[in-house]
Amino acid sequence: MSEPIVETAGFDLDAYFKRIGWEGERRADLATLKGVHLAHMRAIPFENLDALRRTAPSLDPADLMAKLVHSRRGGYCYEHNTLFSLALDALGFRLTRLTARVTLGADSLESRPRTHMALLVEAPGDPQPYLADVGFGAIGALLEPVPLRADTEFRDAGRRHRLVRVPHRGPLDMWMLQAHEERSGGWVDQYAFTLEPFEKPDFEVINWHVATNPRSPFTQELYVQRTTAERHLHFYGRLVTETRADGTVTEREVTQEAEARRILDEEFLVAAPGTMTLLR
Repeated sequence: MSEPIVETAGFDLDAYFKRIGWEGERRADLATLKGVHLAHMRAIPFENLDALRRTAPSLDPADLMAKLVHSRRGGYCYEHNTLFSLALDALGFRLTRLTARVTLGADSLESRPRTHMALLVEAPGDPQPYLADVGFGAIGALLEPVPLRADTEFRDAGRRHRLVRVPHRGPLDMWMLQAHEERSGGWVDQYAFTLEPFEKPDFEVINWHVATNPRSPFTQELYVQRTTAERHLHFYGRLVTETRADGTVTEREVTQEAEARRILDEEFLVAAPGTMTLLR
């Protein structure tokens, strides 16, 4: 293993790796990128507790460390992918921060704004860029990064994904991430993106909008997910859905606030603030 990297701007790589359980190499190569991506996905839950209180979570590195690394909390896409990008920066990867339109469940490509954050990652000496994303709150999320290559199926830690180009009215290629749905046997659109870079001020604005707008889905209902090697857990509103690795799906309704807190604590490993109401 290489020597520890000096931390800056409030980010601590050693503490981050301890949080996600990563004990592998610290190199800017594909194996490390895949390993850290998967470890992050299986260690830090997705949750919208701040937005449910109409509070925009901080994207400052020190605050991300305090919440996602040192506390029993998770976050949503801007928090996850900003934290992940800090680790990749420290390891020596080159990053382009992207915005995407979530098309999962949408009527059309143009019906939703760009409110999702993803990353385009390049490793020194590797001509192939990769789409990486540890912050997509759906069962169709990437578990490992996939090459930016159209019309090719990728198997990432047991899930199946592909990227396709879709027509649109802009000058840049529009890419669509699709996930294979085992029950239907078909490909399901997840989100669409182009490759122009977005910067920290852009995400500060989008983050504030998504976390405080009364029409945002994240300010309406509890939304938490946790992914392990054995199962995917999803708590939306009052419904907990468990999808096992073999495709078995079970659902249960939660009607009591105390039970919701117990489930978050014991099954999702999330400690909800004591002053908030979880069930709406």
